[in-house]
Amino acid sequence: MNKVQARKPSGRRAQRGMTFLGMLFLAVVGGSVMIVGAQVFPTYVEYRAILKAAKKASEGATVAQVREIFQRASEVDDFTSVKPNDLEITKKGDQVVVSFAYQREIPLVGPAYLVMKYQGSSEK
Repeated sequence: MNKVQARKPSGRRAQRGMTFLGMLFLAVVGGSVMIVGAQVFPTYVEYRAILKAAKKASEGATVAQVREIFQRASEVDDFTSVKPNDLEITKKGDQVVVSFAYQREIPLVGPAYLVMKYQGSSEK
């Protein structure tokens, strides 16, 4: 027997890899995660746009100005989850603070939903 044959393991122990069922399970789980992720990502992008609009709106001096600035920003960024009347506008010292909170539901399977609760504030 030469050295090459001596090192080579034999039998089922030498086989490595994944079974067909393992690959199928991995594909189903990976596909499900990607589908849910594709539905969650736009809600996060919308949240960032709303947060940006709230920070911009906090530059207004009166409640009417804050709502007007927010309305214009919502038309530019095209979001409808938070309306100007949904904003909570307060003052901390000389600074105007604009806060908001909302939730989004993403249907999964049958009666199951993924509920995403977003809240933000213009406060630094």
